[in-house]
Order: sequence, then structure tokens, then C-alpha cells
Amino acid sequence: MIDFIESLLGGLPDWAERPLMALIAALIGLTLAFLAHALLFRGLHRIAHRSASEADDIVVNRLNRPARWAFLAMGVVLAARETPALEAVWERFAPFIMPLLTGWVAVAVLRAFVEAMMVRADISVENNRNARRRRTRLSIFSRIGTFLIVFLTVSGMLASVPGVREIGVTLMASAGLAALAVGAAAQPALKALIAGFQMAMTEPISIDDVIILDGEWGRIEDIRTTYVVVRLWDERRLVVPSNRFLEDTFQNWTKTTSQLLGTVFLYLDQGTDIGPIREEYTRQITSHRLWDRRAQVLQVTDCKDSAIEVRLLMSAKDGPTLFDLRCELREGMMDWIRRNQPEALVRRRTLPVAPVELEATAGLAELVTASANGQIGRAN
Repeated sequence: MIDFIESLLGGLPDWAERPLMALIAALIGLTLAFLAHALLFRGLHRIAHRSASEADDIVVNRLNRPARWAFLAMGVVLAARETPALEAVWERFAPFIMPLLTGWVAVAVLRAFVEAMMVRADISVENNRNARRRRTRLSIFSRIGTFLIVFLTVSGMLASVPGVREIGVTLMASAGLAALAVGAAAQPALKALIAGFQMAMTEPISIDDVIILDGEWGRIEDIRTTYVVVRLWDERRLVVPSNRFLEDTFQNWTKTTSQLLGTVFLYLDQGTDIGPIREEYTRQITSHRLWDRRAQVLQVTDCKDSAIEVRLLMSAKDGPTLFDLRCELREGMMDWIRRNQPEALVRRRTLPVAPVELEATAGLAELVTASANGQIGRAN
């Protein structure tokens, strides 16, 4: 390559030959590297499109951009080996560029692997407990791995600066106060990092879990290194620190399974005949599309002064389905009672005074009047 470039630049003065030689060598190396990358990834795209798996497309798309820049850097490195003028320039920028490209490629490989594994963990199926656990672990480890790669990349770039390297050596020499200062400054980040590891290992929550937190019903939408995003039932987002799921109490409705039991309470008259109501409840729930056929009981659970408490126990495959089932059965049972057994509806009772004959009432009034007149006369 060097002979070819010198033949092109023959006749130029020395002060212009070296920069032009370095520029031409860099352009040749970049062109060859760009062509090599384009041919390689065109073939990889064709192979990925022919494959039935979606994971291949994800990996190729994720690695396309960082690999292009890595190829270009490799082209400059190969050209610099043959061109001393380009090598002198490349040595100044290589300590910054190479760690940056290495970290970028590492992050791309990590995310491509995570996304490919998440495609296989389908959470749209009914029994998705294992898939949700796998997605949760992949999400947490992906963010922790990304943090570590970025940290090492920045450290490698800063270590190439002589002044920064000397400061680091000085701090290491006086490790007493420096360690305390660094530890105090990094405490929130380390705490969040440790919390992320604990969340991945202990699994108090998983992606798409149904939880009750602060009286709010919602699903785990995303688990970050420092916080968790909960999608509430009305489409609001509740952002909760990760430490709270490790230190405080909350309800997890899908910790082991998504199946749940639910109740509907009816308050009926004390003289209600329960038999027909039990038969109607059995008829309605056995024919309902949302019932999973695990639990179905009607019981009188309490008796108060004005009504009896009738509990309808039912089951469903998950929380949202159970909520719809309870609402529909409550509506259906009350509608049947209103049309077929209206005497079962709660009403207030008052005990009437015994009826009194009009004649007796009139005689009593005259007697009272006469007694009052006699007393008045005697008093006069």
C-alpha cells in the first residue's frame, strides 16, 4: 500500500506528502472496511430473514451499527500498520476510540442476547409464570451488565489520560480518606445495584405481576435498576423505588399462580328462602364463560338485625377475569331475585299499634272530658 500511495504522491514536497499519505491510506482502509461490513451483513440479513426464528433478526439488527464502526476502526488500524504517518496520528486517538467501540459492541451483544431470549419467553399465553420470571431476570441482569460495561468503558478511556491516571494512583496511595469519600459518594448507586441483584435472585416481583400497593391495583410494567414502574388499572404509572419491594409489605396476586378466589356479598331479608337462590347461583356460574370451575359455594355467613349476609364464592384464572366475573354474577343474581323472589329484598319493618275501635275511642274521649269538667267544678 505504501508503494502505491508514494507513486500517487510523487513530485510533492515533503511537508505535504506525509499528511496526504496518511489521509489517502485512511480513506483506502475505511473504504475496504465499509465494503467488507456491507457484504458480511447483507449475507447475515438474508440468512436471518430465511430463518423462522425472530431472534436472528434481532441479533443482526442490534449488531449492525456498532459492527460497522468497529470494521472502520479495524480498517484504519490495518492501514496505519503500513503507513507511519497515519500510525502516528492513530496512536493519539486509539486510547479513546478503542475502549469506546469495545464497550459499544459489548452492550450491543448483551442487549441482542437479552432481546432474543425475551422473544422466547412469551408472556401472552395463559400459563406465563415461568416466562415472566425469565423476563424479569433478563431485564435486571441486562441493566446491571450495561451499567458495568459503561463503567469499565469510561474507566478505560479515562485511564488513557496521563493526568487522570496520576490522580488515580495518588488516590490509591492515600486510600484512607479517599476510600471513605468514594464509598460515601457511591452509596446510592451501590445500594441500587445490590437491590437489583436481590430483586433478580429473590424475585419478590416479576414482569406482569398483579400487585396491590398503597391501595392501588396494577401490573408490573418495567423493572429498572433503581425503580419499578407499575401500570395502574386506569393507565396511570406508579414509579416505586426498588428498595420498597424488599423492605415493605405489599400484595402480590400472581406470586405463585395467577388463579384467584373472589366473593360477592348479598344482603337479603331474614325470611328469604335460600334454596332457590342457591340453585340459581349454581346455574349461572356453571354456564359462565369466565369461571374456571375450581370453586363455587353459596353460604349464609352472617345474620344481622335487618338482613342476612349471603356470600357467593367463585374462582377465575386471574385478577381482571375475577373482577369481571364478580360484577356480572352480582348483577345477574340481583336481577333474578328482583324478578323471581322480590320478597327476599331487604325492607324495614315497624310493629303497628293494635287497632282500636272508634266507639271506644270516642267514649274514652268523653270520659276524659267529663272528668276534667268535674274536677274544675269542685275546684270552683
